Amino acid sequence: MPYKIPESVLVVIHTPDLQVLLIERADAPGFWQSVTGSKEALDEDWLMTARREVAEETGIQTGDLTDWALENRYEIYPRWAHRYAPGVTHNLERVLALCVPEGTRVQLNPREHLRYRWQAWREAADACFSPSNAEAILQLPQRTGLKDPGCSRHCG
Repeated sequence: MPYKIPESVLVVIHTPDLQVLLIERADAPGFWQSVTGSKEALDEDWLMTARREVAEETGIQTGDLTDWALENRYEIYPRWAHRYAPGVTHNLERVLALCVPEGTRVQLNPREHLRYRWQAWREAADACFSPSNAEAILQLPQRTGLKDPGCSRHCG
């Protein structure tokens, strides 16, 4: 397999009332996260990468993705370093969000994920193993303009 490109997306999938979709990694049981995935080519744009990863990992055919124009640079976890070229130690992650209707069907890719669950945003942030994923989820109320997470106003 070719080495992974150290540029990836993090897509926080949520409902209008800020229930967040978390998926459990097949290669690391107990590690819960949002959709993530690397670019397939250096010139692949962030939205294309996000659409592809959301479809591959959840079966959700994306609607309007929101690019937060937020990037995180982090050290690649040692357990996954072998997937990158020798000497590559850091990854650039672009954060996006996708608001979906309550009851959206999820079809996991069993090679990548074992289970999924919907959780309220605060609990979802607490459940994530990745600090950047947790921080993105904690930004949902501010990013969506939803002041009262219990209200039914649509995401913006």
